[in-house]
Amino acid sequence: MFGYSEEQLAQFGLTFGVGAFILYMLFIIAQLARESKAGRFGTFVLFVVLSFGMVGFIAKTILTWFMEG
Repeated sequence: MFGYSEEQLAQFGLTFGVGAFILYMLFIIAQLARESKAGRFGTFVLFVVLSFGMVGFIAKTILTWFMEG
């Protein structure tokens, strides 16, 4: 499709699609913190706890990139 292989399209979708989804999830966490009036410490805890899985995904991507290159 459009001169790209299936592997290239899948890699693009994984990289940018999941990246956009992570940014959207961060926006949702910020909305949750604002609407619940969590304060500074509560907002920090929300971001740390709810973003822990995203950090793992990003770390996996970075480690894979370093191990390939």
